[in-house]
Amino acid sequence: MKKIIVVYGLISGAVATVMMFVTMLIADHIGFERGAYIGYTTIVLSLLLVPAGVKTYRDHYGDGQITFLRAFGVGLAITVISCLCYVVAWEVLYYNFMPDFFDKYGAHMVTKLQAEGASQAAIQKALADAQKFKQMYANPLINGAMTFMEPFPVGLVIALVSAGVLRKKAGPQGAAQAQVAV
Repeated sequence: MKKIIVVYGLISGAVATVMMFVTMLIADHIGFERGAYIGYTTIVLSLLLVPAGVKTYRDHYGDGQITFLRAFGVGLAITVISCLCYVVAWEVLYYNFMPDFFDKYGAHMVTKLQAEGASQAAIQKALADAQKFKQMYANPLINGAMTFMEPFPVGLVIALVSAGVLRKKAGPQGAAQAQVAV
């Protein structure tokens, strides 16, 4: 059981990690908005391993049967492992290769607000917000917690949907066979 959860979680995390590195390599060329779209698309794609893992668990350990709660637990465990890989990848990227991320993001926000004709007060607020996030992200625990919360809600929804779709109770024939086996 644990092997399936760990393997699918690590594969999901590896997909998210590789795509995060690729996205960050081209971030200056594609911009922050496109980067966000690509990032969340990547998160969804990597977390599609959750239903695959739940189905594999059901077929190998449940003899084709799994309850909603068990399926949800398996999906949630895969999600957590994937999210932890995502956090580790971001921490490595942020602290080693992108310590100026929030400076660039603040400059991007200023340019965007100026193009929209925003007031100087709105621009100053955006800069202050970017600086506040930069200070918060300097703490690895806050950085990790905030980063974990990016993919986790997506994985939670996918785990819930997977559990609902893949749950399978024993049919009348399966229940009779289970009673004979006891």
